[in-house]
Amino acid sequence: MAIIALILSGVSLSAIAQVVLKLGASDPNVQLLLAQKAPPTHLLMTMAANVYVWSGLGLYGLSALIWLLVLARADLSFAYPFVGIGFILTMLFGAAFFSEAVGPVRVLGTLFVVFGVILVSRT
Repeated sequence: MAIIALILSGVSLSAIAQVVLKLGASDPNVQLLLAQKAPPTHLLMTMAANVYVWSGLGLYGLSALIWLLVLARADLSFAYPFVGIGFILTMLFGAAFFSEAVGPVRVLGTLFVVFGVILVSRT
């Protein structure tokens, strides 16, 4: 059961990293540069100065370290399907934090992912 907790921690941190990176990419300065079709170097420098971008990358790094612990303890064919939970979390986070539309087709696809994760986790 401890391996499942480790897997869920890593996957959850990765999904949270997506939210934080989205906050960085949604920064008004970044959006202004995108609207102005600024050179990529200006855009990258503005993103590199954004605390949300760095926080998101840090969370990704932490989730990668946790994932290394998972891979050291579990079969890849068992652990990797749980990554699908990240799709569910990011869909929910997108709807909750960014008012993104979640239609029936997206929900159905996500339910297929959940069903697949359940099947794999039972083996």
